[in-house]
Amino acid sequence: MTSPPATPPSRSPNDDEWRFNTITLPCEWVENYRPGGYHPVQLGDTFKDGQYKVIRKLGEGSYSTVWLTQETRKSTYVALKILVSEILQNHSELNIIHHIVKVAPSEAREYVTQLLDEFYHEGPNGIHRCLCFEPMGPSVNSMVEELPQFKPRKRDMKIRYPPWMAKRILKQSLQALAFLHKQGIAHGDFQPGNILFALPNINGQPADKLQQEESLYPRPSSHPVQRLDGKEDKWAPKYLHIAQPLASLTPFDANFRVKLSDMGGAYFFTDPPAKIITPLGLRAPEFILMGVINQSLDIWSFGCLIFELMTGRPLFCIAGPDDEDDDHLLSLISTIGPLPDDLFKHWKTSSLYYTPEGMLFNYELGGVAEGEEPLLLDEPPMEELFDQAGPELDVEEAGVVKALIRRILQYNPVDRPTAVGILSDPWFATINL
Repeated sequence: MTSPPATPPSRSPNDDEWRFNTITLPCEWVENYRPGGYHPVQLGDTFKDGQYKVIRKLGEGSYSTVWLTQETRKSTYVALKILVSEILQNHSELNIIHHIVKVAPSEAREYVTQLLDEFYHEGPNGIHRCLCFEPMGPSVNSMVEELPQFKPRKRDMKIRYPPWMAKRILKQSLQALAFLHKQGIAHGDFQPGNILFALPNINGQPADKLQQEESLYPRPSSHPVQRLDGKEDKWAPKYLHIAQPLASLTPFDANFRVKLSDMGGAYFFTDPPAKIITPLGLRAPEFILMGVINQSLDIWSFGCLIFELMTGRPLFCIAGPDDEDDDHLLSLISTIGPLPDDLFKHWKTSSLYYTPEGMLFNYELGGVAEGEEPLLLDEPPMEELFDQAGPELDVEEAGVVKALIRRILQYNPVDRPTAVGILSDPWFATINL
């Protein structure tokens, strides 16, 4: 791997001012094209002395953009992940990837997206670490939209995986999680967006078949980047592109495979970070209330994922940033049950909702104080929510799945089963891979 260049960006735009016209397409935030931020990429750009040519955008995140690139010396492809330059020296993701490849290379290839190359690239916004991974298809979060049974979309159609697919996704992702935990590693961001479908037949495909489809109107896939002051910008690309995952090449028959991706939030059990990046609705109560970080956070997220994949709806849907922790905790109490005292005492704003005797205002006491709006915890228990969603399971299997979710979503992390323990559950034994 080449060493990073030493030259930092020479100047910076004013971070307190917005520079660009608003872009409403689902893509990265244009204001993050600045020194320290994203590297501006255009289709056709090359990297590593011309070795990799950009032909398609695959995705973006808070700290990177991801592009399909063709290796110009052969008919193979890699997914190029370009990190923002301000995290150049963050080696945690690479350390973890290198560790698992070293200690268990064959299992790593089966369960985790493979790192194929790494290098540095210098651009107008600084020096960027670039990671080349095996190309993958859409995430579990988005692939469901591509299934043929949902095209064309009809009114009141339930968009969710058929049970046989949901079960395979759950078992394969759990096996991957068990593999990581065996190596002493927590994923830290275990969610449907980080579980990707494998692409077994991409290499050898003609580049023109994989090239990004571009359009501006009436259904735009890219948008011109324009400064408010009309000047040309040296830090941003000329266009922002909507990601186009490789759905058409993704098998969804009985032989499909999924792998865990994005180790940006992963950590060794012995060296947990100060915070996690798990989505709000998948965060365990001990982290919400106490900031406790341990491997069992992945297990809690997996319990929520079982509910989501089998019903087609999230168990906990946290709408926005204002009081999101309180909303989440009230939802937990309603659907899972009362918080134990050792957790409840850490809820600093509980007095907004509970009396000193532990009774819920406007709910258990009845009535509404003058000037107050009634507070109602009207969400039914998890089991009722599951049944209301109408999963395509018979009564017996639905009962088994609900019991498994309840077994996993324990308030005390010590009481939660391990990934290996969940794999031994009779329900998972019935899922054939």
